Amino acid sequence: MTRRDDVQRVVREAIGRFGRIDVWVNNVGQGISRPPSVLTDEDIDEVMRFNVKSALYGMQEVLPHFKERGSGQIINVSSMLGRIPAAMFRSAYCGAKHFLNALTATFRAEVQQTHPGIQFSLVSPGVVRTEFGLNARHGGPDSRLLPDSQSAEEVAAVIVGVIASRQPDVYTKAGAHDRVVNYFETLAVDPQA
Repeated sequence: MTRRDDVQRVVREAIGRFGRIDVWVNNVGQGISRPPSVLTDEDIDEVMRFNVKSALYGMQEVLPHFKERGSGQIINVSSMLGRIPAAMFRSAYCGAKHFLNALTATFRAEVQQTHPGIQFSLVSPGVVRTEFGLNARHGGPDSRLLPDSQSAEEVAAVIVGVIASRQPDVYTKAGAHDRVVNYFETLAVDPQA
C-alpha cells in the first residue's frame, strides 16, 4: 500500500469483484526507533511513506467511488503516539501519526461539505501485541512484551464498532481520551494567569 499504483489496483479489483466498497480501512504503518537528534532524511522519507502516504493514497483512490455512491467510510488507524508523543525513541513515528490525524480531520472537513454521507474515522490504539516493535526501522522492543497492551483482536473489535457507529474519532482503550486531555492541560499556559 506504499505505492499508489498498487492501491489503485486494489480499489479496481475490489469494485470489480464485489461491485462496490462500503468501508476502506487504512491500517498500514511501520515504527522507527531513533531519537530526533539523529534522524536522517531517509528515516523521515520512510516513516512518511509507510504511515502517511499509504493512507493518503487509500483515501484519494477510494474517494471517487464513494462520491459516486454518495456514501462510504474511511477508517485511518493512527496511534496514541499521534496524540501524546510519549516515546522519544519513536519521534518520527509520533510526528507521522500527528500528520495522519490532521490529514484525516481535514479530509473529513473538505469532503463532508459536499458529501455528508462519507465519513472519515480515526482510530487510535495504544500498544498492540504484535511484532510491530521488532519490525520497526532500526529495531525496537517487542510490543508483545510491553505492559498495558491490547490484542489485535481487541483493536479489530473497536474498528468493527466504528463501522457500525460511524464515529469520527475513537480510542481503543478506556481512559485514553482522559490521558490525552490531561497531557494537553499540563502543557497549556493561561495567558491571563
